[in-house]
Amino acid sequence: MRRVTYSMSVSLDGYIVGPDGGFDWGPQPADVFRYWIDEIREVGVHLLGRRLYETMLYWETAEQNPTLDDAEREWISLWNPLPKVVFSNTLDTVQGNARLASGSPAEEIARLRAEPGEGEIAIGGANLAAQVADAGLIDEYRTVVYPVLVGGGTPYFSRNERHEQLELVETRNFSAGIVYLRHRVVP
Repeated sequence: MRRVTYSMSVSLDGYIVGPDGGFDWGPQPADVFRYWIDEIREVGVHLLGRRLYETMLYWETAEQNPTLDDAEREWISLWNPLPKVVFSNTLDTVQGNARLASGSPAEEIARLRAEPGEGEIAIGGANLAAQVADAGLIDEYRTVVYPVLVGGGTPYFSRNERHEQLELVETRNFSAGIVYLRHRVVP
């Protein structure tokens, strides 16, 4: 069965964006960007909320930018053809290799797990992840923790009262004090 993973950058105090909506907390070191490239190779389909989808639209036309480096071009070659499912109540159309969700997150995940295919079902966006977590469908939480306190904003974890036991299965230290943590949900 395809695993459902939730992976995002997060501040040390637990937010994916700060109170101003920004997530530019510091440098994006090459080793962290390399991690994201390697991780996306394992994804078979990416589920996104509207805000993350709109942020990631940059990559749809970024290849025309002559200042891109080799790593950014590699990211584009992996991200753009990746199938994406966008959850939105306000969008009528989406671009690239994306489609609007036709059901709830739980229905879409059940459909994707039933279809032939390989690779993880990746979740992007805190609000979408909260719905998937509330349905008990996330298998792994992956955080790239930045050494910054932003004091508020959109939390990585939903604030719903739910107890979930996690097992630490991997850690990695990056430059600039950034740390990767991978936790598996204990059934």
